[in-house]
Amino acid sequence: QVQLVESGGGSVQAGGSLRLSCAVTGYGVSTVCMGWFRQAPGKEREGVAAIDSCGTTTYGTTNYADSVKGRFTISQDNAKNTLYLQMNSLKPDDTAMYYCAATWSRVGFLLAPRRYNYWGQGTQVTVSS
Repeated sequence: QVQLVESGGGSVQAGGSLRLSCAVTGYGVSTVCMGWFRQAPGKEREGVAAIDSCGTTTYGTTNYADSVKGRFTISQDNAKNTLYLQMNSLKPDDTAMYYCAATWSRVGFLLAPRRYNYWGQGTQVTVSS
């Protein structure tokens, strides 16, 4: 049984920070690729950040959407089997439902939602101006 449970979302003013957490059961985060994705109303789901812990040559590589580079940091705590997304300098455009996801697949674009097999329920992030 694979389960991903996000937490940490909320409402903040522009410039504020949030840390999202994703507790994982069924897989070890050190053996699957993990990512954060977001979807705003009327928009496609997009990759935000991901970490390659399912690859070989690229193991440990992180990838970020251009819109969040320098502001967001993805990390994982293998002992706690938890994925994190530290979000700093939040902007209104960051407002979305944020999802964590996991995949056993070792191929494909790390930020492509279609690569991922397992998804959490989402946590809402709202950033006001």
